[in-house]
Amino acid sequence: MSVEQKLYLLPSNLSSNFGPKTFAATYIETVYKLKHFVVENERSSRRFLSQLNHPTPIHEMEFRLLNEHSTPEDLQQLEAFLKEDHDTGLLSEAGCPGIADPGADLVRRAHQLQIEVRPLVGPSSILLALMASGLNGQTFTFHGYLPREERKRREQIKRLERESQSTGKTQLFIEAPYRNKQMFQTLVRTLAPQTQLSLACELTSDDEWIHTRTVGEWKTKSPSIHKKNVVFSFLAPS
Repeated sequence: MSVEQKLYLLPSNLSSNFGPKTFAATYIETVYKLKHFVVENERSSRRFLSQLNHPTPIHEMEFRLLNEHSTPEDLQQLEAFLKEDHDTGLLSEAGCPGIADPGADLVRRAHQLQIEVRPLVGPSSILLALMASGLNGQTFTFHGYLPREERKRREQIKRLERESQSTGKTQLFIEAPYRNKQMFQTLVRTLAPQTQLSLACELTSDDEWIHTRTVGEWKTKSPSIHKKNVVFSFLAPS
Protein backbone atom coordinates (compact mmCIF):
# COMPACT_ATOMS: atom_id res chain seq x y z
CA MET A 1 0.00 0.00 0.00
CA SER A 2 1.28 3.47 -0.85
CA VAL A 3 2.24 5.90 1.86
CA GLU A 4 0.21 9.07 2.19
CA GLN A 5 2.92 11.49 1.09
CA LYS A 6 2.92 12.66 -2.51
CA LEU A 7 5.64 13.91 -4.82
CA TYR A 8 4.35 16.58 -7.20
CA LEU A 9 6.32 17.19 -10.39
CA LEU A 10 6.27 20.93 -11.02
CA PRO A 11 7.22 22.36 -14.43
CA SER A 12 8.66 25.87 -14.23
CA ASN A 13 9.00 28.84 -16.53
CA LEU A 14 11.09 28.81 -19.71
CA SER A 15 11.46 32.60 -19.81
CA SER A 16 11.70 35.31 -17.18
CA ASN A 17 8.76 37.40 -18.42
CA PHE A 18 5.81 35.40 -17.15
CA GLY A 19 3.09 35.75 -14.55
CA PRO A 20 0.88 33.41 -12.53
CA LYS A 21 -1.64 33.31 -15.40
CA THR A 22 0.99 31.46 -17.46
CA PHE A 23 0.13 28.33 -15.47
CA ALA A 24 -3.21 26.55 -15.12
CA ALA A 25 -5.39 27.17 -12.10
CA THR A 26 -4.96 23.57 -10.91
CA TYR A 27 -1.17 24.01 -11.03
CA ILE A 28 -1.33 27.22 -8.97
CA GLU A 29 -3.73 25.65 -6.48
CA THR A 30 -1.41 22.70 -5.92
CA VAL A 31 1.81 24.73 -5.66
CA TYR A 32 0.21 27.09 -3.14
CA LYS A 33 -0.37 24.12 -0.80
CA LEU A 34 3.27 23.05 -0.87
CA LYS A 35 5.98 24.26 1.50
CA HIS A 36 8.65 21.63 0.85
CA PHE A 37 10.59 21.55 -2.41
CA VAL A 38 13.42 19.72 -4.12
CA VAL A 39 15.08 22.11 -6.58
CA GLU A 40 18.11 22.47 -8.84
CA ASN A 41 18.88 26.02 -7.75
CA GLU A 42 17.44 27.49 -4.57
CA ARG A 43 17.81 31.14 -5.55
CA SER A 44 15.99 30.87 -8.88
CA SER A 45 13.34 28.62 -7.31
CA ARG A 46 12.66 31.18 -4.60
CA ARG A 47 12.30 33.84 -7.28
CA PHE A 48 9.93 31.65 -9.31
CA LEU A 49 7.68 30.95 -6.32
CA SER A 50 7.66 34.65 -5.44
CA GLN A 51 6.60 35.49 -9.01
CA LEU A 52 3.76 33.01 -8.61
CA ASN A 53 2.65 35.01 -5.56
CA HIS A 54 2.96 31.95 -3.34
CA PRO A 55 1.05 32.76 -0.12
CA THR A 56 3.66 31.18 2.18
CA PRO A 57 6.57 33.46 3.08
CA ILE A 58 9.71 32.20 1.37
CA HIS A 59 11.62 31.96 4.65
CA GLU A 60 9.03 29.46 5.93
CA MET A 61 9.63 27.05 3.04
CA GLU A 62 12.12 24.19 3.04
CA PHE A 63 14.38 23.55 0.06
CA ARG A 64 16.63 20.60 -0.78
CA LEU A 65 19.02 20.54 -3.74
CA LEU A 66 19.14 17.97 -6.54
CA ASN A 67 21.33 18.76 -9.52
CA GLU A 68 24.13 17.34 -11.68
CA HIS A 69 26.50 17.54 -8.69
CA SER A 70 24.31 15.48 -6.34
CA THR A 71 25.83 12.27 -4.99
CA PRO A 72 24.21 8.92 -4.06
CA GLU A 73 24.46 10.06 -0.43
CA ASP A 74 22.51 13.22 -1.33
CA LEU A 75 19.79 11.08 -2.89
CA GLN A 76 19.56 9.01 0.28
CA GLN A 77 18.99 12.19 2.28
CA LEU A 78 16.32 13.24 -0.21
CA GLU A 79 14.60 9.88 0.27
CA ALA A 80 14.34 10.67 3.98
CA PHE A 81 12.97 14.12 3.07
CA LEU A 82 10.26 12.51 0.90
CA LYS A 83 9.24 10.19 3.74
CA GLU A 84 8.65 13.04 6.19
CA ASP A 85 5.08 13.99 7.07
CA HIS A 86 4.49 16.38 4.17
CA ASP A 87 3.97 16.48 0.42
CA THR A 88 6.94 17.56 -1.68
CA GLY A 89 7.25 19.49 -4.92
CA LEU A 90 10.02 18.60 -7.38
CA LEU A 91 10.64 21.88 -9.19
CA SER A 92 12.56 21.90 -12.45
CA GLU A 93 14.94 24.73 -13.27
CA ALA A 94 13.26 25.20 -16.66
CA GLY A 95 10.50 23.11 -18.20
CA CYS A 96 9.42 19.72 -16.90
CA PRO A 97 11.01 17.65 -14.10
CA GLY A 98 12.53 14.40 -15.29
CA ILE A 99 12.74 15.50 -18.94
CA ALA A 100 16.39 16.34 -19.69
CA ASP A 101 16.51 16.97 -15.95
CA PRO A 102 18.21 15.29 -12.95
CA GLY A 103 14.86 14.90 -11.18
CA ALA A 104 14.27 11.52 -12.81
CA ASP A 105 16.49 9.87 -10.19
CA LEU A 106 14.32 11.14 -7.37
CA VAL A 107 11.10 10.14 -9.15
CA ARG A 108 12.43 6.59 -9.48
CA ARG A 109 13.26 6.55 -5.76
CA ALA A 110 9.75 7.77 -4.97
CA HIS A 111 8.26 4.83 -6.88
CA GLN A 112 10.52 2.44 -4.99
CA LEU A 113 9.28 3.96 -1.73
CA GLN A 114 5.66 3.63 -2.96
CA ILE A 115 5.21 7.40 -2.69
CA GLU A 116 2.51 8.62 -5.03
CA VAL A 117 3.91 10.63 -7.97
CA ARG A 118 1.72 13.29 -9.54
CA PRO A 119 2.94 15.19 -12.64
CA LEU A 120 1.44 18.63 -13.28
CA VAL A 121 0.97 20.30 -16.65
CA GLY A 122 3.45 22.98 -17.70
CA PRO A 123 5.80 24.07 -20.49
CA SER A 124 8.39 21.75 -22.06
CA SER A 125 10.77 23.39 -24.52
CA ILE A 126 11.35 20.02 -26.22
CA LEU A 127 7.67 19.36 -26.90
CA LEU A 128 6.90 22.97 -27.81
CA ALA A 129 9.75 23.00 -30.31
CA LEU A 130 8.62 19.70 -31.83
CA MET A 131 4.99 20.82 -32.00
CA ALA A 132 5.92 24.00 -33.85
CA SER A 133 8.57 22.51 -36.15
CA GLY A 134 6.31 20.73 -38.61
CA LEU A 135 8.69 17.77 -38.43
CA ASN A 136 7.76 14.18 -37.57
CA GLY A 137 6.14 14.09 -34.13
CA GLN A 138 5.31 10.37 -34.34
CA THR A 139 8.89 9.22 -33.81
CA PHE A 140 11.69 11.40 -32.47
CA THR A 141 14.71 11.42 -30.16
CA PHE A 142 16.05 14.12 -27.86
CA HIS A 143 19.83 13.90 -27.49
CA GLY A 144 20.57 16.63 -24.95
CA TYR A 145 23.96 18.13 -25.83
CA LEU A 146 26.06 16.98 -28.77
CA PRO A 147 29.87 16.66 -28.44
CA ARG A 148 31.75 19.93 -28.03
CA GLU A 149 34.73 18.88 -30.13
CA GLU A 150 34.09 19.84 -33.76
CA ARG A 151 35.15 16.58 -35.40
CA LYS A 152 33.13 14.40 -33.01
CA ARG A 153 30.16 16.75 -33.29
CA ARG A 154 30.15 16.54 -37.10
CA GLU A 155 30.45 12.75 -36.94
CA GLN A 156 27.43 12.51 -34.65
CA ILE A 157 25.38 14.91 -36.78
CA LYS A 158 26.10 12.80 -39.86
CA ARG A 159 25.19 9.64 -37.94
CA LEU A 160 21.91 11.18 -36.72
CA GLU A 161 21.09 12.38 -40.22
CA ARG A 162 21.55 8.86 -41.61
CA GLU A 163 19.27 7.54 -38.86
CA SER A 164 16.69 10.21 -39.61
CA GLN A 165 16.79 9.37 -43.30
CA SER A 166 16.33 5.64 -42.74
CA THR A 167 13.74 5.80 -39.94
CA GLY A 168 11.93 9.12 -40.47
CA LYS A 169 12.87 10.07 -36.91
CA THR A 170 13.15 13.74 -35.93
CA GLN A 171 16.40 14.52 -34.08
CA LEU A 172 16.32 17.17 -31.32
CA PHE A 173 19.09 18.64 -29.17
CA ILE A 174 20.19 21.80 -27.39
CA GLU A 175 23.41 23.72 -26.98
CA ALA A 176 24.89 26.13 -24.45
CA PRO A 177 23.57 29.58 -25.48
CA TYR A 178 27.05 31.02 -26.02
CA ARG A 179 27.88 28.18 -28.46
CA ASN A 180 24.68 28.42 -30.53
CA LYS A 181 26.32 30.17 -33.47
CA GLN A 182 29.03 27.53 -33.75
CA MET A 183 26.40 24.80 -33.58
CA PHE A 184 24.33 26.43 -36.32
CA GLN A 185 27.38 26.84 -38.55
CA THR A 186 28.34 23.19 -38.03
CA LEU A 187 24.82 22.06 -38.90
CA VAL A 188 24.61 23.98 -42.17
CA ARG A 189 28.09 22.77 -43.16
CA THR A 190 27.37 19.13 -42.29
CA LEU A 191 23.73 18.37 -43.12
CA ALA A 192 22.47 17.75 -46.64
CA PRO A 193 20.87 20.78 -48.35
CA GLN A 194 17.44 19.07 -48.48
CA THR A 195 17.34 18.23 -44.76
CA GLN A 196 14.74 20.24 -42.83
CA LEU A 197 16.29 22.17 -39.93
CA SER A 198 14.15 23.87 -37.30
CA LEU A 199 15.24 26.45 -34.72
CA ALA A 200 12.96 27.28 -31.77
CA CYS A 201 14.30 30.36 -30.00
CA GLU A 202 13.34 31.80 -26.59
CA LEU A 203 10.14 29.77 -26.31
CA THR A 204 7.25 31.33 -24.31
CA SER A 205 9.03 34.70 -24.14
CA ASP A 206 8.09 37.95 -25.88
CA ASP A 207 11.06 37.31 -28.21
CA GLU A 208 9.95 33.81 -29.23
CA TRP A 209 10.36 32.68 -32.81
CA ILE A 210 10.35 29.29 -34.55
CA HIS A 211 11.52 28.77 -38.15
CA THR A 212 11.81 25.57 -40.17
CA ARG A 213 13.71 25.69 -43.45
CA THR A 214 15.88 23.43 -45.55
CA VAL A 215 19.58 23.53 -44.78
CA GLY A 216 20.10 25.00 -48.24
CA GLU A 217 17.80 27.89 -47.33
CA TRP A 218 19.47 28.37 -43.94
CA LYS A 219 22.84 28.85 -45.65
CA THR A 220 21.71 32.30 -46.79
CA LYS A 221 20.45 33.26 -43.30
CA SER A 222 22.17 34.49 -40.16
CA PRO A 223 19.73 33.92 -37.28
CA SER A 224 20.17 35.95 -34.10
CA ILE A 225 20.67 33.13 -31.62
CA HIS A 226 23.85 34.06 -29.72
CA LYS A 227 23.34 33.66 -25.96
CA LYS A 228 19.69 32.73 -26.45
CA ASN A 229 17.84 29.56 -25.50
CA VAL A 230 17.38 27.45 -28.64
CA VAL A 231 16.10 23.96 -29.38
CA PHE A 232 17.50 22.54 -32.63
CA SER A 233 15.75 19.81 -34.59
CA PHE A 234 16.12 18.29 -38.01
CA LEU A 235 14.53 15.69 -40.28
CA ALA A 236 16.27 14.21 -43.31
CA PRO A 237 14.27 13.30 -46.41
CA SER A 238 13.73 9.58 -46.94
